[in-house]
Amino acid sequence: MSTKTTTQNKEHKSLVGIKTDSRIDAQAREKLVAARIALLLKAPFFGNLATRLKLINADEWCGTAATDGRNFYYNSEFIGGLPQRQIEFLFGHEVLHVVYDHMARREDRDPMLSNVAADYCVNADLLEQKIGEKIPVGLYNTKYVGWSYEQVYDDLYENAEKIDLGELGKMILDMHLDGEDGEGDGDSQGKGQGSGRPRLSDEERKQIRDEIKEAMISAAQTTGAGNVPAGVRRMIKNLTSPQLSWRELLPQQVQSVIKYDYTWNRSSRKGWHTEAVMPGSNYDQDIDICVSIDASGSMTDEMLKDIVSEIKGIMDSFQNFRLHLWSFDTQVYNAQVFTPDNLEDILEYDLQGGGGTTFECNWEYMLEHDIQPKFFVMFTDGYPNSSWGDENYCDTMFVIHGSTSIQAPFGITTYYELGKKQ
Repeated sequence: MSTKTTTQNKEHKSLVGIKTDSRIDAQAREKLVAARIALLLKAPFFGNLATRLKLINADEWCGTAATDGRNFYYNSEFIGGLPQRQIEFLFGHEVLHVVYDHMARREDRDPMLSNVAADYCVNADLLEQKIGEKIPVGLYNTKYVGWSYEQVYDDLYENAEKIDLGELGKMILDMHLDGEDGEGDGDSQGKGQGSGRPRLSDEERKQIRDEIKEAMISAAQTTGAGNVPAGVRRMIKNLTSPQLSWRELLPQQVQSVIKYDYTWNRSSRKGWHTEAVMPGSNYDQDIDICVSIDASGSMTDEMLKDIVSEIKGIMDSFQNFRLHLWSFDTQVYNAQVFTPDNLEDILEYDLQGGGGTTFECNWEYMLEHDIQPKFFVMFTDGYPNSSWGDENYCDTMFVIHGSTSIQAPFGITTYYELGKKQ
């Protein structure tokens, strides 16, 4: 199956390259301005971000609409055929593409499949937020509501033989200006009709991403969390919260589960100056935690060695502990229990598995074996086939490798870096 060339709706293709009619273009711009004003009044988060985009006529090369994060490129005939509420939806669509940074997150994924996945995510968010009126041709599936772009892509990829990707490609709402498909022969500023598709340097793309992050945070603060999609709220939380490495977070979280109590066997120095005898602090160091390692294919031997070495170093600082360690794909493998008596053996741990990825099997295993840890840590690439697990079972931390944009829907999310101690 080859998907290297973006498939466009024939009707929209026919609009490309037609000489611009100044009267039609003027009417299109009026409709675009009116739609942005309506968004400012009804959905200010989207309105604020849409208003910062400069309107650029792109009749020469674009059959629908597109954005590079600074400009809103449009085909005047296409805009002229849309009612205002569908134009509001279109602005929201472009806004979320740049907010979610779908182009940069594509990495080495198939371009067409990536664009389809991105549109499914964006349109689902817009419908949930009641932004304008969905354009009929746009992609939408209730199955993907609440899914991340990466999850949707993986699901589409696994079912590629069952879907008609060509037909889905025709339903992509806009033109995605990403690398292979988006670099044309125009200048980097997209100065209007006749300039061709925009080409941005890596530095310009980075500058635009930084501008968007700042604008997104400002718009969210102005409009309130209730008017912002859940995925955007998670992104803002990550951007505005201090980011600790997993090597710093893990020992902190293990320490936090220790239960403190008081004892009269050790007096407290705090009461000496008052001539009162106060009980001393006594804490239970019998720590019971679980660690699982996703063995679905992306974990390297070097990463495994790094992880078990780090865990050993953390557990060595406690007198009494019980550490459950296992690997998993769609089921649990090689489950072992480590205590101070056999901790050295953890360095020889054998990672087993390698099939798909089902996060729920971790909780099923703990339930089946009556394991109720104070803390559970999962090392994963962050791509479950379905659910992320049971958020109510115990405190959980996900250490995600291969991405810094995936956010778990519950617990603590941090990101793996090999051999870096910050």
